[in-house]
Amino acid sequence: MRDAVIVGSGAGGGALALALSQAGWNVLVLEKGRHYELTDFAHDEVLMADRQGFFVPRVDEDPHMLVTSDEPEAKPRRSSVGWIASCVGGGTAHMGGYLYRFHEDDFRLRSKLGNFEECVDWPYPYQELEPYYSRAEWEIGVSGRAGSNPFEGPRSRPYPMAPVDSHPLAPELERACDHLGLNSFPTPRSVNSRPYQGRPACSYCESCAGYGCPTGARGSSQASLLSRALATGHCEIRSQTMVRKIRIDRHGKASGCVYFDAKGAEREVRARIVCVCCSAVESARLLLMSQSSLFPDGLANGNGLVGRHLQFHSISSARGRFRYDRHPDKPLHDDHPFLARSVMDHYFLPTGISDFPKGGVLRFGMSSRSPIGVAKELAASNGGPAIWGERLKRRLREHYRESREVYFEVFHDYVPNAGTYVRLDPEIEDKWGLPVARIHLDPCEHHRLAGQWLVDRGLEVLDAMGADESTTGEVGYTTSSLVHGTCRAGHDPADSVLDGFCQAHEVPNLFVVDGSFMPTSGGAAPTLTILANSFRTADHMIERARAGDFV
Repeated sequence: MRDAVIVGSGAGGGALALALSQAGWNVLVLEKGRHYELTDFAHDEVLMADRQGFFVPRVDEDPHMLVTSDEPEAKPRRSSVGWIASCVGGGTAHMGGYLYRFHEDDFRLRSKLGNFEECVDWPYPYQELEPYYSRAEWEIGVSGRAGSNPFEGPRSRPYPMAPVDSHPLAPELERACDHLGLNSFPTPRSVNSRPYQGRPACSYCESCAGYGCPTGARGSSQASLLSRALATGHCEIRSQTMVRKIRIDRHGKASGCVYFDAKGAEREVRARIVCVCCSAVESARLLLMSQSSLFPDGLANGNGLVGRHLQFHSISSARGRFRYDRHPDKPLHDDHPFLARSVMDHYFLPTGISDFPKGGVLRFGMSSRSPIGVAKELAASNGGPAIWGERLKRRLREHYRESREVYFEVFHDYVPNAGTYVRLDPEIEDKWGLPVARIHLDPCEHHRLAGQWLVDRGLEVLDAMGADESTTGEVGYTTSSLVHGTCRAGHDPADSVLDGFCQAHEVPNLFVVDGSFMPTSGGAAPTLTILANSFRTADHMIERARAGDFV
């Protein structure tokens, strides 16, 4: 009998595993994907081009089925939308590591901004999460400059490391922001700017986001949390284990999990507490598959809300080109990969842009110089038909020999709504013979309206820097990852699945501790918030156990 079994090893599962094993609990982590070593994380762009089969499951073996509101009559199609990663460490294995705290008002959007779609307040305020934001930053190692973002909430201590080094263009971006009355600040990242907790400093390679880190400088769940959990002697990780069901005893409590091991044999593990941390789509899928006489519609789903309130993130982007011959005074030839600056002045929109006045964070960086990705972008750029041959070669020469690009992306909220949810597909099964998740996607018009306004603000910064030309990318685009909300947390069991500590209202020893709990997605990348919430939940579980619960 284990004290806790944790299904999934990403940001939520890794933080739980570390905190519980450090408290002396007997912890088992079940991870569907492989356990990669640092030597497996090659800077191989061909291998990483779409990540399918390495980080993300192949859609012919383990798809998500996708239905979109713009094609309501179309047949559901196989997709990797909603897959973050399937490996030890989860999506943190290949994340860019942009670890922002949410704004204080993200926790009270309904109270602050009024009713809009299915937005609600969180069951706790920023102040309750702040100590755990700090803990998460120090546990995984975040490089940043405390106090440089004037819109950030109060913090109890600084970042553990100074910001990573940045490209010599960063001061020019700062001057452009100053000219426009904006406040730029070093982007906080889970990338070591110096050796930290036995892991080396960043080597500043050009293959970061989207790749595994072969040096171990990125604060992934695997490198910074699970490795230390294993070192306690109280934690075990079993990779390539597909959990198909959570068992329930006759009292309505979770008793453990049934899973397929790496050889396809069915096995079972018993535990006093079951923690589901598979990411929002797969966590909802597992609960819906865990049907029983007590829960015929899926575990903890008596109110029918498991899988509802699904959110991704809205992303908008653009880039500006600086030609070498027109800017001989700019350090454009420098190969440093990080620009590492962000702007939060537009986290809330002025009136008249949208019915929902919520904006987001602008993150500026140096455009990728990876040839396959660059060629794909250039081949389809400028809104015209795809090009190839000599015209594509010309664009590649311009990109690499005649200019340098600065890009920005905007993280902004994906608004929870009735048309975006996940359920079990009634027809398609995965390679284990289990029903896959069917995602229904209905992004609201606010995403486009907010995205276009935010892109225009970012283009003003590039123009102030002296960009010779600029190109808009996605506007209000739905990310395929950064998934939230399918087991919404709240005080009232009638309109939420979990309480404020991620404990299922209907199953007292079941916790869902990943992005599933989030009532709203926030206007910034959510990974740090998932980590902080997981540490908060772990402390609650430990305190409850000491009081005699979970016996």
